[in-house]
Amino acid sequence: MEKYAPRLHVVLYQPEIPHNTGSVGRTCLAVGAKLWLVRPLGFRVDDYHLRRAGMDYWQHLEWQVVDDWADLQRHLPGPQQTWFFSKKATRIYTEVQYSVGDVFVFGPESQGLPADLLAQQDQHCLRLPTRAVVRSLNLSNTVAVASYEALRQWEERQSLPPA
Repeated sequence: MEKYAPRLHVVLYQPEIPHNTGSVGRTCLAVGAKLWLVRPLGFRVDDYHLRRAGMDYWQHLEWQVVDDWADLQRHLPGPQQTWFFSKKATRIYTEVQYSVGDVFVFGPESQGLPADLLAQQDQHCLRLPTRAVVRSLNLSNTVAVASYEALRQWEERQSLPPA
């Protein structure tokens, strides 16, 4: 499979659960996104569960591990808009317009993105609406919903780039 120019950049900031990351990797490949993993990771990238969740797709995925947030900023192509997904955000993910090359940032499963990172980006923090009885959605589900919303918008505007 040949390399592609990523439609999106999906960032997992300090992910903890390998099978979630594997599932996110599969979604990234399906939508044409590059997956970025920001250390520390809660698993090794050769973890069986990570590979198993990605099945035979992982070898085709464009992905990269970076040491920290500053390292990620140095490696991301620019310019692009960065969106931070958090259950603490007030803005709904469907209220914004996504562009090709945007960056979607998701926090660790147990605690989400750090407050100091969110505080710096208030206008770019988004959430998926859920009922109060649900603490949060699964990370891989959230990535899939957000990524496919971007594709839906591009298709509606007839600006969906080739995969």
